[in-house]
Amino acid sequence: MVIEWLRFQVDPDLRDRFIQVDDAIWTSALATNAGFLGKEVWLSPTQSDEVVLVIRWRSREDWKAVPAKILEETEKSFAQALGKGSYMLVETKEYQVRKFSRTTP
Repeated sequence: MVIEWLRFQVDPDLRDRFIQVDDAIWTSALATNAGFLGKEVWLSPTQSDEVVLVIRWRSREDWKAVPAKILEETEKSFAQALGKGSYMLVETKEYQVRKFSRTTP
C-alpha cells in the first residue's frame, strides 16, 4: 500500500467547507479509479489553518495511473466551488506501508 500525504493551508473560517467540498469533489473523483483504498482528513488541534489529507492507494502504479486530465478537471471544479486563493497546497509526501507479521516467542 502507498500513502499520498498532502498538507494544505486553509483559511480557518473555511476549513469545514474545505473538508466538505474536498469529499464531494476530490474523494468522489478519486474513488472511481482502480487502486483507491480510502482517504482520511487529519486536523491539528492547535493549527486551525491546516488540513492534512491521507490518501491510501493499493500501489504507486495505481496512484500514478490517474489521468492528468482528470486531476486537472477535478482541481478546477474544486477551486471554483471553494474559491480560488482560499487554500494552498504547501507540502506533499509519499509513504509505503509495510506490515510485518508478529512472531511469538
